[in-house]
Amino acid sequence: MSERTIVVVGGTSGIGLEIARDCLQRGDRVVITGRDLERTQEIARGLGDGASGVALDISEPHTIADQLTDIGRVDGLVLAAIERDANSIRDYDIDRAIRLVTLKLVGYAATIRALLDRMDPTVETGIVLFGGRAKDLPYPGSTTVSSINGGVTGLINTLALELAPIRVNAIHPGIIGDSPFWASKPEGVLEQYERHTPGANSRRWLTSWMPPNSSSATAVSRRSTCPSTGERC
Repeated sequence: MSERTIVVVGGTSGIGLEIARDCLQRGDRVVITGRDLERTQEIARGLGDGASGVALDISEPHTIADQLTDIGRVDGLVLAAIERDANSIRDYDIDRAIRLVTLKLVGYAATIRALLDRMDPTVETGIVLFGGRAKDLPYPGSTTVSSINGGVTGLINTLALELAPIRVNAIHPGIIGDSPFWASKPEGVLEQYERHTPGANSRRWLTSWMPPNSSSATAVSRRSTCPSTGERC
């Protein structure tokens, strides 16, 4: 076990959970976060030695600093927390839009600020933010999702400038058709998204981007900059 600690916000499921597993396999210590403390700690125990869990709700940014007080040195930070949303401009839900913008833009930034004094200002320290391909390839109902994922790009640009030499990167994965969320959709839903996504066929784009028979999270994490090493994972 190395002395490096990687914090994975949103590490209880999906891509975040797989990144936590990868980091543990590399010998790093991992802190995962989730909204429910009991569930998060249970998942951390399932990951094995070197993993711990902390309760964190980044949709409540004023509480973030207090929720992270028990975390010590941080060598890498992965911000993978998301909420699913379908919000079209014709049926615009303002409250849902505000919640999602707060979670992913204000919440991400507030988390970085809260942990910054525990990060060494060197190129060995890395921060990775997860956005989404909807910023470039919108689909029906992605009005808020496309907007905030575009905001993630703007956020990393200013963070890279302000936090140098700490490395800041973003990953924008597309729809993963065989992930639990999308695989559970009724027949024809993915085809509808493909037909209404301008400029690309989502499933074909993913097939060319991901290795055959790879799960969504494993494929993404192996193509990202690993916050524990700075290398391509």
